[in-house]
This record gives sequence, C-alpha cells and structure tokens, in this order.
Amino acid sequence: MANAALAIDSYRTLAEDEVQERILAAREALGDRAVILGHHYQRDEVFRHADFSGDSLKLSRQAAASGAEYIVFCGVHFMAEVADILSRPDQTAILPDMAAGCSMADMATLRKVEQAWRELGEVIDPDQAVTPVTYINSSADLKAFCGRHGGIVCTSSNAANVLEWAWSRREKVLFFPDQHLGRNTALLKMGMTEDDIVVWDFTKPMGGLAPEQIRRARLILWQGFCSVHMMFRPEHIGAFREKHPEGRVISHPECTYEVCSRSDYVGSTEYIIRTIAEAEPGTRWLVGTELNLVNRLHARHKAEGKQVHFMSPTVCMCSTMFRIDPQHLCWTLENLVEGRPVNVIQVPEETAAQARLALERMLEVSP
Repeated sequence: MANAALAIDSYRTLAEDEVQERILAAREALGDRAVILGHHYQRDEVFRHADFSGDSLKLSRQAAASGAEYIVFCGVHFMAEVADILSRPDQTAILPDMAAGCSMADMATLRKVEQAWRELGEVIDPDQAVTPVTYINSSADLKAFCGRHGGIVCTSSNAANVLEWAWSRREKVLFFPDQHLGRNTALLKMGMTEDDIVVWDFTKPMGGLAPEQIRRARLILWQGFCSVHMMFRPEHIGAFREKHPEGRVISHPECTYEVCSRSDYVGSTEYIIRTIAEAEPGTRWLVGTELNLVNRLHARHKAEGKQVHFMSPTVCMCSTMFRIDPQHLCWTLENLVEGRPVNVIQVPEETAAQARLALERMLEVSP
C-alpha cells in the first residue's frame, strides 16, 4: 500500500522564510519532472516560483508542450481542468488548493445551461439557430456542452474572432458565463447595438425574457460577472482624468461597458501587459484589472518613469486564487518529491473529448 500523503495541517503555520526555502529545495529535487504555472493574478510569493506566467490558455499550452510529468497550476480550478484536457496522457495536472475556484464560472453550471437550452427550445430550435459560446473561465462540462452542440470556447483575446465564427454558422449566440466580455466585444469591436442583445437571467423562467425578445436577439448574454472587475466604476476614470488629463486608461473586457467605453484601451491581461510595456517612458496609466497584476506592472515599469495606478480605491483581488499560498505550493511539491501527487485534476475522458473539440475550434479561428 502506498504511503499516505503528507498532511497539509503541518504546513499552515510555516514561517515565510522557511516555506520559501523548502519550495526551492523541492523544486531542485524534482528537476524538470514538474513545471509550475503562475497566472497573472497570482500573489507574488507564489508567482515568483513560476516557470511560465500568463493567462490560463497560454499557460496550458506551454505546459503541454513541456516535457514535465507534473503540471502544478497556481491558478483556479477551471484553469487546471484546461491543462488536463490539453496535456498529454503521461502528464498530471495538479491544483495546490482545491478551494481555488472562480465565482464567475460557478454562475453558469451545466444544469442551468441545459435548462436554458430546453427553455430556448420552447421558442426556437437552439441546435439550428443558436451557437453556444463559453468563455474559457468556465467548467469543463460547459466546454463539453459547447463541443457537442456545435459550439466553441473563447478567451478575452479572441472573443471577436470566435463570435464572428459563431454567427457565420447560426443566427444567434448564447454567451456564458460573463455577460460583460460578450457585450463589450459585440458593441466595441463588432458594431452591434443594444437592440441586438438580451440578458438571460438564470434565476427566472425563460431567462426573464418574452418569446419575441428571444426571436429578435442575435446575442443572448448569461447574467454572470467577475466580482473583481465589477469593482471598477466610471467615476474612477472621471476622477483620474480630472487629476491627470494626460493619463491613459486601460481596462479588461470583464469590466462593465460603462467602464470599457470610457477607456482608451480595452483588452486581455496579455494585451494590458504588452500595451504598457511598449508605451513610451514617462506615461501614466490607470488600469482596470486585478490588483496583483497592477502592482507587478507598477514595480516593473517604475524605473522607466511610468506611473501605473490601480483603478479602484478599494482593494480588490481574486480572493479564490489567493487561496493558493506558499504553504499549499510547498505541500504540493514535497508530496511530489515523495511520489505522492495530491489534488490531481482529472477530467472524465468523455467530457474531456467533447471539451477538447470546442477548444480546438477556438484554436482554429484564433489569430
């Protein structure tokens, strides 16, 4: 019988210096057998150990291309699922803390989406008229739902390309779970109007919509949102512009339309990082995205005279990703050294195959 995994309890009270030393020792012992992925929103004490950093899709592709046996994903649950789906059969995806979820992803469950699909069927034939599109910030079973219903996955980088593909196949799109990415892409990048859009309230029968609203709509948005990006408000931009009229505003498309429409630039985390990096020295930026990333950008570009400000006066970070602390990372790595993988993420093969289909469609239409 295999030895039991090392218990997490003894790690919770480890001092910061000791835990950092033990992480480095475990990494050295594992060598190239393990790769650590750090999402842009991850806390610095964990992020510093990442072999690769980026958004969820970029990280999963990098890990799958590596020779590592273990993929330790310092992100949230849906990200580790994507890593498992895209990785090779001989690779194992691991999430250091299983409580690291995503509140937005949880707003669209398979049960709720299947119910919406049935209710749409009372008005139209969804398999003929609607392309389901799920943001990558969703569970594997929703990606699988899209795979088997002719749908596709999108990211904040390629949403416009994906929506164009979706409408080329069917007249309507059901977009979940984040309404704001869908709305901002449609209105700011694709020339649509609010008349083309309805919001599906998953707490109400028929999404709270009349049959005629469903028939008229081209884009049906799920009423989901990111709690972090909802903290940013138009008045934050107004106050910044009044104080720094020369300043530039850049926001993530998970922010509301009212914020994005007032921003100078709108794009994914990778886009935000690249835009500020390529800007001329001495520029000032107001950034509407997660606090850990903004603080990292501020420190990275301070020597160039660039001033990077966090948009909200209130501290708002991705609290679920914050659950992955150095203690959990240390516990994970030391168990791997002992040959006892913990918190393995394994998507059932049928679900993985259907989800992979939706992901492959996305990769085919991505720039």
